[in-house]
Parts: sequence; structure tokens; C-alpha cells
Amino acid sequence: MKLILATIQPSKLEAVKEALNRVEVFRLTIVDVQGFGRQKGRGEIYRGHELAMSLVRKVQLQIAVNEDFVEPTVNAILEAGRTGQEGRIGDGKIFVIPLEDCVRIRTGERGPEAI
Repeated sequence: MKLILATIQPSKLEAVKEALNRVEVFRLTIVDVQGFGRQKGRGEIYRGHELAMSLVRKVQLQIAVNEDFVEPTVNAILEAGRTGQEGRIGDGKIFVIPLEDCVRIRTGERGPEAI
């Protein structure tokens, strides 16, 4: 089992959800997050004064999958989350983390069956 954490641009969320549906990944958690990477935030004009914005709004997808779904899930996010053919700074990141256990609260099932 793996936990996939994907941080993407909010404007790409619907396209990524559709791409995940095509590879039969239907269970995910979506979290609004803020941060910055290479783009180092962006400036904003307020009442004629430029303000430094240090954080950029993003969306994080949290997806627990069995081993067979790792590559299809990552590829779907890459395909739908990238800006244009080449992509751009700020498109986001995908982390694949080992998942030690999963427990379904309703039934008490554990492991891959609980996902």
C-alpha cells in the first residue's frame, strides 16, 4: 500500500479528478493548502501598493492505493496536472510514501481490503 500526496494548482483539480476516474481511482481526500517553492510566492497590488505574498494557494490530494494502482494514479495526476506540454514552475509535486496500515472504521477491516 502507498499514500500518494499530490500538491497541484487549484485550477487543475477538476481535470485531475476526471483523469483519476478514468484509471478507476475514486477515493481521495482534498485539502486546501498554502506554500511556495521555486516561484517564491507572488506580489499583489492592494490600494496602489505592492504587497509581497509569501504563500501561494494550492490543493493537496491524499490518495491511499494498493501497489497495482500507484503508477496509473501518478501518471493520471502528471497528465492532467501539468500546464501545457512542457509544464511550468508551480505545477506541483507528487510524493509516494509507504503506507504501513489502513483501518476502515466502520468494519474494522485492515490492510489493502480497507482501502
